[in-house]
This record gives sequence, C-alpha cells and structure tokens, in this order.
Amino acid sequence: MGRSILSHFLILSSASPRSISTLPCGVHLSKCLSRTSLMHPRRSLRAGENFRCLCSVSVSEPSTSDTSSSSVNYRVVWNSAETDWCLSGLMVLELFRCSWKFYGEKNSFGVQPTGSIHLGNYLGAIKNWIDLQNTYETLFFIVDLHAITLPYDTQQLSKATKDTAALYLACGVDTSKASVFVQSHVRAHVELMWLLSSATPIGWLNRMIQFKEKSRKAGDENVGVALLTYPVLMASDILFISMQSDFVPVGEDQKQHLELTRELAERVNYLYGGRKWKKLGGRGGAIFKVPEPLIPPTGARVMSLTDGLSKMSKSAPSDQSRINLLDSKDVISNKIKRCKTDSFPGLEFDNPERPECNNLLSIYQLVTSKTKQEVVEECLDMNWGTFKPLLTDAVIDHLHPIQVRYAEIMSDTTYLDNILAEGASKATSIADVTLNNVYQAMGFLRR
Repeated sequence: MGRSILSHFLILSSASPRSISTLPCGVHLSKCLSRTSLMHPRRSLRAGENFRCLCSVSVSEPSTSDTSSSSVNYRVVWNSAETDWCLSGLMVLELFRCSWKFYGEKNSFGVQPTGSIHLGNYLGAIKNWIDLQNTYETLFFIVDLHAITLPYDTQQLSKATKDTAALYLACGVDTSKASVFVQSHVRAHVELMWLLSSATPIGWLNRMIQFKEKSRKAGDENVGVALLTYPVLMASDILFISMQSDFVPVGEDQKQHLELTRELAERVNYLYGGRKWKKLGGRGGAIFKVPEPLIPPTGARVMSLTDGLSKMSKSAPSDQSRINLLDSKDVISNKIKRCKTDSFPGLEFDNPERPECNNLLSIYQLVTSKTKQEVVEECLDMNWGTFKPLLTDAVIDHLHPIQVRYAEIMSDTTYLDNILAEGASKATSIADVTLNNVYQAMGFLRR
C-alpha cells in the first residue's frame, strides 16, 4: 500500500520520492539538551516549492516486526488554541490538492469549541478542507482539551463542542468518507501528553512566546499550568500518528510550537528509542518520526466588516465585524447595511486605498463562485446602495443550506452522538498503536 507524507495540505513536485526507511534511531544528546534557539537554522519547506518528497511511495507492505496495524499514512492539521481562526483556534490555511493521489492516506484536522464559526473561517479554510475528503480519508476533531487553557464557561463547553461538530457536518463533512470525534473522547491524547511531559524540560516551555504574552496580560495568579503545558498536548496531537507522517503544515505563529514538537520527538527517540527499546521487546529504531514544517500559502482572507485591514475575527469585541454561519437573514442584512465602506465612485478590486471595497467584492466573488473578472464587469459601475443588497442576497443564499442542515443535525442528538462515538473509536485504534509503543519503550508493564 502506498505511503505519503504527513502534510495536511501540500503540492508535491514532480521529483521522485526518496525512501526514508533508514531513519536514525536517535540524535546526539547535545542536540536535545542544548537549545540556544527554538528554531533550527534549517529552512522550512513551502508548499508548491520544488522539493524531493521524504517519504516512501509504493513500497512493499511493512514487515511483521512493525507494530503498526496498517501501512496507511495520516496527516495532521493542527489548529492552535492561541491563533484567531476557526472558533478562535484555527490558522488561516489554504488547502490545495496533492498532485499525487496516495491510496490509504488520511488527514486529521483539529478545531476548538470556543465560539461560532464565521464566514472568514468557512471561506478561508473549512470549505477547502472538506473538499479534501474526496481525495483522502479524513479525521476532524474538536480539541476541547485545548479550549480550557484559559477561563471558560463550564455550562457551555459541552454545548459548544456539539455545536462545532454539527457545524462541520453541516458544512459538508461526509461521514462515509470522513470521521468526526472529540479530543477528550480519545484518551491517548492526554496519556501521551503526560508521557511526553516527563521528557520536556521546563525551560523549553518557558520560552514559548504565546505563554509569555498570555500570562503577562492575565497575571500569574490567573494563569493555570495548562497554558504553559498545552504545547505538549499539541505535540501529542501531532505525534500520535507521527510514524505515518513526515510533514506538518503550520502558520507563522505556530512554527515555534512545531519546533518544540520536533525537538521533543528527537529527545524521546534518544532517551528511549533505538537499542534501548529493542532490549525491551520493541522493534527498535525511532519511536517517533520527526515531522518537518511545511508553510502553506495563505488562504482566502476575509476581512472585518468594520475594518478592511483586519481579519474577520471571533475575538473582535463587536459582533458587527463578522458574519457568523448561523446568523439569521435579518442579522446578515443589518450587518452588511452597516458595514464600513468609502466614498469613491464605482467598485474595484486591489486598490490599497479601498480595503473595504476589495474585501466586500472578494466575499461576493467567493460566495457566488464567480471569477474575479466576472465580478469586475458586473460591479464596476455600481454604487454601494446597489451592491449591498446584491451581496446580502448572495451571502444568505450561500449560507442557507448550511443552516438548514445544521438544524436537522441538532434536532437528532442520537445521530450526532453516534457519529462522534464512531469517530472516537476509529481515532483510538490509530492512537493506541503509537501510545503502546511509547509505553513499551519507556519501560512500563504491559497492560
């Protein structure tokens, strides 16, 4: 069965693949312990760049000594608890189709249940992510454990988790092709985090920029340990499928966290892998494959309705700045009527003096699936009084099927519960393979 890279989104060049079957079982101790910087001097790959794929493709079935239950590969799309993207936790990433189709390849996407999904989330990434399920078997998960790193409403967490799952299904997740599960329902995430924590020097976590910023704003007495250690949970999310993956796409604000994951994988490989693991009855070699960062291109950037230079954001104080996927027709109409515009004649794209005009035209183009040229020709001589009703109708028509499907799903809680249970079962079967390897390599009594 073919093998692929651990990248959620990437375009492979025409370069032939190179086998990575001879991964080193560890790295020098000095590399793991001496960290003058969290970022390696090595250059990150960029999507679409001409590079040689560091994966083995069309190789033979794994040997019987391999503890993995399958040779299929998985991809991780991790969305940070600290970035402002989907539900205040997704990176704005553009998904693009792999130029090679790998059979048996899987993708994994994690999102936080911390708020409503807005139009920027949907058009910027979710819509494209969901398209990927037509090529790959895909896992979507709601990272509820990450959502509690800062104060939250306990009465709303469970509801928000279900709402998020239902919205993803409403947006087009096909359960015959993809699975949806809740992070806390797969205990391997937390168990692996604890094992990794035992090998994580506190100094590494203290250097995390986002922890410094959040703790400085909130004050030490108001910040829990989880905010410091959540990058280890993020590493767990990535590494539990690491032996099937090579690359992890990351946004600029997440490169430091991925670098921590890489360093932690190398450290665990050195401390517990190789011959030490083999003496305990394991297969030996690397416990984790060290993922490489892949920088994807920017996705569709939907900007705020009140400021054309700022992204549409869940964290913005005014709800007027965004269109939520579940906003009613009247609310959408009112928001577009009141959105910021300008006094220039006509409508045009790409004028740096007219960011709001460019944003509203871009939204219209995205929700109507028209080309840029078609929008230019249609709207060139329009004024705002003519264009705003046109945009309103287009947005309402685009979101209507999602809202109808969401209502249907939420009206049948048994259906949603079953979908989440099935997804958790599938994810557990994947994660337990890695978790059992780590337990064995660290010397635990076999269960």
